[in-house]
Amino acid sequence: MQVPQVTQSPSIGASSTGFRSPSRFGRFGGCFAAETLMPALLELESAFLEAKHDATFNAELDGLLATYAGRPTPLTFAKTVSRLLGCELYLKREDLLHTGAHKLNHSLGQALLAQLMGKRELIAETGAGQHGVATATAGALLGLKVRVHMGAEDIRRQAPNVQRMRLLGARVLPVHEGQRTLKDAVNAALRDWVGNPQAHYCLGSALGPHPFPSMVGHFQAVVGEEAKAQFAAQAGGLPDVALACVGGGSNAIGLFRAFMSDPVELLGVEAGGRGTGAAGEHAARFLTGEPGVLHGCHTRVLRDGDGQIQATASISAGLDYPAVGPQHAHLAELGAARYETASDDEALRAFRLLARCEGILPALESSHALGFLMTRRADFRGRRVLLNLSGRGDKDLASAVAGFAARRGSLGVAR
Repeated sequence: MQVPQVTQSPSIGASSTGFRSPSRFGRFGGCFAAETLMPALLELESAFLEAKHDATFNAELDGLLATYAGRPTPLTFAKTVSRLLGCELYLKREDLLHTGAHKLNHSLGQALLAQLMGKRELIAETGAGQHGVATATAGALLGLKVRVHMGAEDIRRQAPNVQRMRLLGARVLPVHEGQRTLKDAVNAALRDWVGNPQAHYCLGSALGPHPFPSMVGHFQAVVGEEAKAQFAAQAGGLPDVALACVGGGSNAIGLFRAFMSDPVELLGVEAGGRGTGAAGEHAARFLTGEPGVLHGCHTRVLRDGDGQIQATASISAGLDYPAVGPQHAHLAELGAARYETASDDEALRAFRLLARCEGILPALESSHALGFLMTRRADFRGRRVLLNLSGRGDKDLASAVAGFAARRGSLGVAR
């Protein structure tokens, strides 16, 4: 497998200049930000580059991850599902991390950076609510004020996480523009940061303007590093496939980074939505997307012939986003990773399968990865698959139950 390298490309626009580290993954990435944000972005990059090599910072973060967040998270062999699908399936249990998803890894890292920079406030966006909860948690722990922008539609379908954020002391700010989902929440958070550059924007995925994709990927790398060592200890050697869902791409890049130099297939699964492939019916950037700029970086986006961002659809609030992190766009272009889709129906089948056969309620995001594995089980027969179970499904119960009811039992799972 070709090892993807982060390379510095010529700047696209003056706002890409002045950084100390490479801002691109091949031709993707960069920094397309308002000039008023450039001092904050340069300050953030400088703080991150110094902190990532600072023993005191790393010891504090590692200590919090171990004694507060609950790392390492376990690796679970899914015995019954493996028998049903004809493969060996191992689950990296990020659903067991404190707050219920992988998001706490980068939220704690960014909150500690913000504290080092003397920031007193955190701004965040959230779709499924898990990043908002993680940021609110980190803010409560470190004494930082938190405000979270969240689409009104996601507030409706992720009500438990909204309640959690408010109990943790965060202000949840509804976004009523656009589709009222994740893209619109990112828009609102960026506008907030433009008006308040003294705060830190705790971005929730491996996307956005440099240095966010590299920084979030760095803080999430612990997932893959742990999983690689755990797999070697439990199963011996390497998995054949490293599998994860891909929205913005933080959980997937956290897993993939550990295996980029190994003979392991890297497989990401996007939201196929209603399964038609038609515009506005899915959120699969590698299916019909094109290179373009959104939210500060050059990557793959869903857009129409006039360059306008297309509407998206997914039962999963965390995958309902029209762009993907730039490192994923680069991996796909290199042929170093493969990206497929799973529909809402396939995700619901996977949700029910894991619940009934392993006693685990997965997030609907992660259910997409398992749903693809179920649908294409013949392709994985006899193979060893490492799946990053990025979050738990408590937050998705209302959506899942409504989905099952709407389909009137057509998603049954045989054991």
